[in-house]
Amino acid sequence: MSLTQLKPDMRSNLPFTEERTDLACAFRWTARLNMHEAVANHFSLAVDESGRRFLMNPNQSHFSRIKASDLLLIDADDPATMDRPDAPDPTAWGLHGAIHRAVPHARCVMHVHSIHATVLASLADSSLPPIDQNTATFFERTVVDDHYGGMAFEEEGARCAQLFADPKHKVMIMGNHGVLVIGDTVADTFNRMYYFERAAETYIKALWTGRPLRTLSDAVARKVADEADNYPGQADRHLDELKAILDGEGSDYRH
Repeated sequence: MSLTQLKPDMRSNLPFTEERTDLACAFRWTARLNMHEAVANHFSLAVDESGRRFLMNPNQSHFSRIKASDLLLIDADDPATMDRPDAPDPTAWGLHGAIHRAVPHARCVMHVHSIHATVLASLADSSLPPIDQNTATFFERTVVDDHYGGMAFEEEGARCAQLFADPKHKVMIMGNHGVLVIGDTVADTFNRMYYFERAAETYIKALWTGRPLRTLSDAVARKVADEADNYPGQADRHLDELKAILDGEGSDYRH
C-alpha cells in the first residue's frame, strides 16, 4: 500500500509528522505564490542529526497537490536511491543529495525558478545591492554561482554544494538557473525564500525605471542584515499563519 493510500487514522503514525506537515504547507503556499515551475522544482528537509536522511517531494508532483504523506524519506548515502520504485527526480537527488551530504548546516533546502530571482540570475552581474530594507537583509548572505554547467545531476549538484562552505551564505543565486535557499527549519527557509523573491522583484523593477538607485552604505546594510537574522519569531509565525489559512480552507495538505 502506498503512502497516498493510507487511511486518515494511519497517517498520524507516519514518521516525522510535524516536519512533513510544515514541508507540505511550504509546497502548497509556494504554488499559490506562483514561485514554482510546473513540476520541476524541489524542497528537502533533514530529519536526523547528521542531516543525511531527509524528506523530499516525489518525482513530478505539482506543489499544489503535495500532502504530508506523499513526501519521500531518502538517505543521502544510499547509492540505490535512484533504483527505488518511487525514485525522486534525478536532478532533485543530484542537488539535494549532494547538499545534505556536504553541508550539514543546510537542514532545509528549497530550490525554485521563481520569476524575479531567475531574472536576477540571468544578469551579467547577479549580485543583489541593498537598495531597501528587504534587499539589505541579504547583504553578505548570498553567493553567486557563475559556472552553471547544465541540469543538476550528481556532478553538478556536488559542485553547487561546495559553494555553501561559508555558513553565513544562506542563498545561492544560481547563475542562468534560479535560486537555492537553505535554513535551519522549513519556517526559516521558506521565509527567507519568500523575502528573497520580494527583494529580487524590488531590485528588478527599480532597474526598469532607468533612474539612479538609492543604495545603502555597507555599514547600514550590514546592520539591517544582522537585525533581520536576530528578529524574534517572525519566520515561525509566518508559517503558522499559512498553516492556519490552509486549515481554515479545509486543505488536505496535512494528510
